[in-house]
Amino acid sequence: MNSIPTFVLPPLSAIYSAVIQARIALYRRGTLRVHNLDAPVISVGNMTTGGTGKTPLVEWVSRALAYDGRKVCILTRGYGRANPNIRVVVSDGVEILADERQSGDEPFLLAQNLQDLAAVVCDADRVSAGQWAIKELGIDAFVLDDGFQQLRLARDLNIVTVDATSPWGGNHLLPYGRLREPLGGLSRADCVVVTRADQNDDLSSLKEKLRHLSKGRPIFISQMQSRGTRTIVGEKKSIASLAQPFGAFCSVGNPKSFFSHLRRAGYSPVLTRAFPDHHAYGQNDVDSWVEEAKKAGAKSLITTAKDAVKLHSFSFELPCYFLEIQISIDGEDQLLEMIRRAVSVRPSITELPRR
Repeated sequence: MNSIPTFVLPPLSAIYSAVIQARIALYRRGTLRVHNLDAPVISVGNMTTGGTGKTPLVEWVSRALAYDGRKVCILTRGYGRANPNIRVVVSDGVEILADERQSGDEPFLLAQNLQDLAAVVCDADRVSAGQWAIKELGIDAFVLDDGFQQLRLARDLNIVTVDATSPWGGNHLLPYGRLREPLGGLSRADCVVVTRADQNDDLSSLKEKLRHLSKGRPIFISQMQSRGTRTIVGEKKSIASLAQPFGAFCSVGNPKSFFSHLRRAGYSPVLTRAFPDHHAYGQNDVDSWVEEAKKAGAKSLITTAKDAVKLHSFSFELPCYFLEIQISIDGEDQLLEMIRRAVSVRPSITELPRR
């Protein structure tokens, strides 16, 4: 995109908008077929490209279903995986069957965090993957990752995440901005979850606009909470035990939110480095970053859990840790009740257990 002259982008966004709206209309009219799976589907998606804090919510919803006795499968495309044209069973719900290169960083992280709770299947064709998972794995509930624009698959609950640090994607559609579709598409949502709300100082205005765009759908406010830190090889550590000062780095869609999270928690890195989202690290990346950090006086490094799954095989001259986070949702009981109704389960979830 950087090689395209700026003046060309607005016309391209207009073309993109026309195509997207035509596609939505074709599904609404029934010209394009919507497929149903023989199991309930909860979709977790977003309106913009880049990191919105969606993956922790996918994990949260999957846990809620699993703790209520459902056999859960996450259906995901698996962005950044080695071969996007094949189906990869990252986890069958018990055993992890693929590595991070085969599956992509986010599916592998979900498989790790939800081992013994949920299966994870990567496939561009989520309908076919879901049918296979029902037949082969006995799945009776699905979480559709990044599913808001995946109109081919019917869903029983449509959850949309909106990042409070960058809610409107620059107010322009791709490729000029980061919006995947016009903001009016929020009216298709059953509810909206605002993520990283602690990093926005005007939540009331954000909620008012979201309420208007979604036509009064429920709006939930959430924050990312630190759960602790671990070394790249998995040893649990307190963030207070990290050698100070430290350098922070990541390859996520919204790197500023990670660095801001650290600072708001009272830990200011001596320097930061943002690699491209889903970056495939090499030893040269690690070595050059470590040298840069050492020159700035860093005694240790910290990154995200999503990055950590890609770094365990590399050698670090400085101790390297990753931050574990979990999503905390205000009024989670109401969201849990929406999930119960959507999948027609008995109302047995009273509080979501913590790991």
